[in-house]
Amino acid sequence: MAVCLGREVQMAAQRPRANGLRSTRRRWLRWAAMAAVAGQTLARSGSLRAALFEARESDALASPWPPMAYRTLGRTGYRASRLVFGCGAALSSRRRDELLETAFDAGINVFDVGFKHYYDDAERNLAPFLKRRRDEVFLISKAIVPGDFGPEDPITPSQARTAAAGWARLLDESLAELEVDHVDAYYLMASNNPALITSDEIHRAFERARDAGKVRFLGLSTHQNARAVLEAAAASGRFDLAMIAITPGGWYDWETREVLPGSPPMTALRPILERARAAGIGLIGMKAGRFLAGRRFLGWGNPEAFDRYYDPPLRQAPLSAFQRSYAYVLEHGLDAVNADMQTLTHLKENFVAAATSANYFTTA
Repeated sequence: MAVCLGREVQMAAQRPRANGLRSTRRRWLRWAAMAAVAGQTLARSGSLRAALFEARESDALASPWPPMAYRTLGRTGYRASRLVFGCGAALSSRRRDELLETAFDAGINVFDVGFKHYYDDAERNLAPFLKRRRDEVFLISKAIVPGDFGPEDPITPSQARTAAAGWARLLDESLAELEVDHVDAYYLMASNNPALITSDEIHRAFERARDAGKVRFLGLSTHQNARAVLEAAAASGRFDLAMIAITPGGWYDWETREVLPGSPPMTALRPILERARAAGIGLIGMKAGRFLAGRRFLGWGNPEAFDRYYDPPLRQAPLSAFQRSYAYVLEHGLDAVNADMQTLTHLKENFVAAATSANYFTTA
């Protein structure tokens, strides 16, 4: 392993550098540091995979990070980092305080989690971080509204009351798990039924929680029937935030884990996003790059799937396929993107995309 990395160091030092000797020296030091970490890990563990992982993690932490970019989230008025730390998967089984603190120190100030019946111990594992940082971050959690409702099902007042009461109880559970007295926003998670999210019963449940000091803002997340849900939320005037599953190629389809068949590309969806923003809704994206990764049992994904939507400056940018997808959606209608980041390497990759997205576009 050390020999392998040593050769990479030599090759890196021999390549011509536009920035001269200073750039060469920085790169050599970077590779040397990675080689040292890898060698130590290999000697300690005997695992080549662990050595590579530790080398990449050390490089992500040591190399420079760009300043984070910020955007006001709709009527919340909160100046939010354009990258939201999605805590659900990262914290579902264990604490990751070092990862959370690294994100916070770098400039991320929005942390998104979810209720225990879906995300296991994520809220509980976020609690120690919140004891130190609660007043310095915008905290979002969410829960599915109880009830088996399809996207087009009619909702009776009785059903809506039962669903609203269940959602309010889940908010109380979240507060207990997080060990806080309030969250900044609580979402109607996985919303797919416009009639349910705009019901008076749901809104009254939110108002009671807000008046009790448990939550400040109402939001929703949606990755099925997203267009109808977002348009209904905007027309209602009741929502402050919406997290939507959207890609450069259009709406993301939760059922197929691909772009929704027949969806217009994101550029054609811009008027819908602008109407939501005009209604005071802060827009956060999710699943922007999921289709690029695909699923292992289907043969992985296609990193070039969205390239046809990109202009030359983005195609030629020193970014990965995932970084390009995040940069694109941020500059075509979203305020921020939510990313599930379970390693420093992934955190750094997503951070760079969100911090520098505006650099690759002449117009937003």
